[in-house]
Amino acid sequence: MQTFDTLTEAIDALRKEGYTEDFNLAETCLECRGANTRIEPEELYIDKVYRFEGSTDPDDEMILYAISSAKHKLKGVLVNAYGAYSEPLSEELARKLAIRR
Repeated sequence: MQTFDTLTEAIDALRKEGYTEDFNLAETCLECRGANTRIEPEELYIDKVYRFEGSTDPDDEMILYAISSAKHKLKGVLVNAYGAYSEPLSEELARKLAIRR
């Protein structure tokens, strides 16, 4: 898998691969505001995961997911903090996102 120095560089590369949607975390699903769609954990597949660790600032620790959903015919990215700054999630969604970490 390709490596990137910055989050922005990784997002730009994924956009070129067709991951054009921006997903947001909801407690039990992902939301895609551009497509006005909610994607349940069983409807998504995590294609790639990139982890970025802030060298000096823990606030810079992020995970970038490249996600697809065949059911909704969508590909996009999800950026999420990890550790103390991560979002509260349902057990099912947390388990799905943890599969490829």
